[in-house]
Amino acid sequence: MSHLALPIGVFGVGVALGAAGASAIQRNETQRKEKAMVSAIAASEAASKSPDTALQLARRSWWGASAPTSDLLVHAAYVSAYDRRLRHPSWTAEHLTATSIQRPPVVPGTPPAGSPDRSRSVFKEDPRIPLPFRARMADYFRSGYDRGHMVPAADAKSSQTALDETFYLTNIAPQVGEGFNRDYWAHFEDFTRRLTGRFADVYVFTVPLYLPRRDIDGKYRVTYEVIGEPSNVAVPTHFAKVILASGLPVPTRTQSAPAALPAPSNPSPSVPSPTNLTASIVSGRGPTLLGAFVLPNAIIPNEVPLRNFIVPVESVEKASGVNFFPDHIKQVSKALCDGTDCSIIVREFKDRSSSRPSTPSPLPAGRQR
Repeated sequence: MSHLALPIGVFGVGVALGAAGASAIQRNETQRKEKAMVSAIAASEAASKSPDTALQLARRSWWGASAPTSDLLVHAAYVSAYDRRLRHPSWTAEHLTATSIQRPPVVPGTPPAGSPDRSRSVFKEDPRIPLPFRARMADYFRSGYDRGHMVPAADAKSSQTALDETFYLTNIAPQVGEGFNRDYWAHFEDFTRRLTGRFADVYVFTVPLYLPRRDIDGKYRVTYEVIGEPSNVAVPTHFAKVILASGLPVPTRTQSAPAALPAPSNPSPSVPSPTNLTASIVSGRGPTLLGAFVLPNAIIPNEVPLRNFIVPVESVEKASGVNFFPDHIKQVSKALCDGTDCSIIVREFKDRSSSRPSTPSPLPAGRQR
């Protein structure tokens, strides 16, 4: 996945008005509005003829307003896009390996406090987001929802900084707590980590979704709750994960990983790189499997098979507006659950910082059910 430059316009206007110039200002304002109307009509006409021309006219719009479709945020362990309108991530992307999800080895003479520890991480607002568009700590207070990680803290134990960055509210979305965030969703996150026991590289996109539901009148509608006082953060109806697993597993922690994928050229190890993925597939360095799952933001009994939530990758792309991987990669990839056992292991996650095994349990070979 390549980085895209997102235009962010910042405008400042200083005005000094004198009594003698008031009438001139008023005339200029009238002329400006007249020009704006002409510009708007021209843009509307151009839109039906040439989208490129319409875009150029829009960039010279009299409104003088510009904003990113989302804020692209780069972290030590993941990359995300923040939706200013919904006040939660549009998507998050991470690159997992057997090494990346482990705490760094203890260096002799280093104090224990130097090891990454979830208990030292706290939820916090993201200062990179302007205040009017920021998710606030108070929004979740007595909301009835958990502050649900899109990138789990357990995926970012390479450093305290990496761990802390998963607690930004730009990585959080409201999730049903008991029965979902603290249960089935946590087991699902554990499943993605266990994939690193069978594959050298695991790429995970996590996506909040708003899906329609058919009402009694036969029409489809999207309805969702908004939490906060005043209302501020939208509550997704569903959450999706799109997972691509590639390459042979690492034999042992002391051996270097086989070069199933070249190191991403991007500074962040979490950024999936289409170029690197293509190189891996063409070179035949092990299997490449792709799968997508959509789960409702609701209580899910642990007995429900994970396979019940399998959907085509294209369905998630259509619902989210995001193309996760190039078409040629999707075409040559096999179904994830045909090549590995897609099932959860029910565990206790009350203290996730200490309940994880030091090494992810490998997944058994895939089998048909």
